This record gives sequence, C-alpha cells and structure tokens, in this order.
Amino acid sequence: MAQSGHQGSHAGSAKSWLAVSIILIGFTIGGVALTLGPNWLFVWIGAGVCAVGGLLALAFDIFSDVIVDAPREINVQEHHSPFEHRSIGS
Repeated sequence: MAQSGHQGSHAGSAKSWLAVSIILIGFTIGGVALTLGPNWLFVWIGAGVCAVGGLLALAFDIFSDVIVDAPREINVQEHHSPFEHRSIGS
C-alpha cells in the first residue's frame, strides 16, 4: 500500500476536512431550520449544502486517507468488576 502525503497520521488531509466541514455546515443549517419552525427553505438549503459536500468528498476520494496500521498486540490483564459475584473463598 502506498503511503499518502501525511506519512502515518490519522488526521487526514486538508481537502478531506474541507469536504467534511461543508457536510457538517449543511447538516447544522438543516437541523437548526427544523427546530425553528420548521423553515423548509433552509432545510432544503442545508440538504443541498450536504449534497455539495458529499460530491466534494467523492471527488477528493476522502476514503483514501485511511491508513490501516498493523494489528496491535496488547497483553490481557485479569481484572474484576466490583459488581462481579465471587465466592468468599476466592
């Protein structure tokens, strides 16, 4: 797998964040419009802004920013819950 420009960072690229931010702005516009009335004009404007952000996400191929790390080996430690029922002898 070829490394992207950010070399192992899970942060993503600026163009991916731009697309996600536009989608979030559209969702916020639509959500606020639904609670204030509902004001259907602004609901549909918010849906349109979300759609534009989605098209940008497709054009920018934001899923290529995902970096799959090697699986991590974590030692398992025994622990007991305070709600666990144990016998008095243990």
